[in-house]
Amino acid sequence: MQIVYPVEFTEKSRSMVDVVFPDFPDACTECAEGEEGEAASALLVDVLGQCIRERRRIPRPSRKDGCPRVEPPVLVAAKVALYRAMQANALSNVAMARELGTVEGTVRRLIDLRHRSHVDQVEAALVTLGKRLLVTVRSA
Repeated sequence: MQIVYPVEFTEKSRSMVDVVFPDFPDACTECAEGEEGEAASALLVDVLGQCIRERRRIPRPSRKDGCPRVEPPVLVAAKVALYRAMQANALSNVAMARELGTVEGTVRRLIDLRHRSHVDQVEAALVTLGKRLLVTVRSA
């Protein structure tokens, strides 16, 4: 599954723009005109991280036509995929740690979007849950 969410930009004033993710109704911010991409990326990481911290379900990206789309950084996408796989298997951090033969703190860091985990560790955890991490390169 790709983790690419539609985003809406609305001009608020001559120099300010509102940034809203339709899939996350409470996620919005404003930024200076020309900084929409950075603001949208930061907001997406923040809202995904909040979902994980609060143990909420992360919605599948909608297919809203005509909207630009935002992808999180690769490591963030991998961590979100791990969190979603854990939820799909009804695994707590402790249960996942048992599966990996490690301690709960390690799993907590693996799904913490602000922690600089090694992608190979996240990938190994995904393999344990029967998932495979794929990275695609496209023209910008």
